[in-house]
Amino acid sequence: MKYDNILKAKFVSRPNRFIAHIDIDGNIETVHVKNTGRCKELLIPGCFVYITEPKTKGRKTKYDLVAVEKSNGFLINIDSQAPNKVMKQWLRDQNFDKIIPEYTYGNSRIDFYAEKGLQKFLIEVKGCTLEVNGIGYFPDAPTQRGIKHIYELIKAHKEGYMAMLVFVVQMDGITEVRPNLNTHLEFGIVLEEAKKMGVKVCTLPCHIEPDKIIYKENLIEL
Repeated sequence: MKYDNILKAKFVSRPNRFIAHIDIDGNIETVHVKNTGRCKELLIPGCFVYITEPKTKGRKTKYDLVAVEKSNGFLINIDSQAPNKVMKQWLRDQNFDKIIPEYTYGNSRIDFYAEKGLQKFLIEVKGCTLEVNGIGYFPDAPTQRGIKHIYELIKAHKEGYMAMLVFVVQMDGITEVRPNLNTHLEFGIVLEEAKKMGVKVCTLPCHIEPDKIIYKENLIEL
């Protein structure tokens, strides 16, 4: 996926989950943060960020913050809507016969229902933005919703679906994603249980530029 009207700015502060203050050429601007996660290890005062100007009517803020540059120049896309868009493109490129986003299954909305031949798929997508020493980690905050989705995938596998959890990696150079046990031990336990039960857990490595995020490899099973 590609963004229009990308600008580079400096991060100043984040008063709450939804907005941030940034410095554009000496002017302080309030922008929408397209990620409600903590991102504390990324959004550090003085770091470079990338913003896009959607130019849609009725907005409270002019810009969306979509990417962050770490002190070592490492670029990370933090747009929480990007992983599903990238995954949808991957599914299209693999010539699936049917792709239905936001599919109701059980008591959850699973990101994708898909069909290829006689095989039915249920695919839940998680974006990975946390990197430590060249390894991706998820989640960056406790996620009971994520655990609920994993249990739904276990149930779907038992019912004959190809059940998949895919970590879309929102940075370059990362192919492995591990559960962030220090942040949410239960998620890691349930994820390991799902793998043993037959749920496919994969990563989708991506290439990031300030104005784009695209997948660059096939799925890698963990």
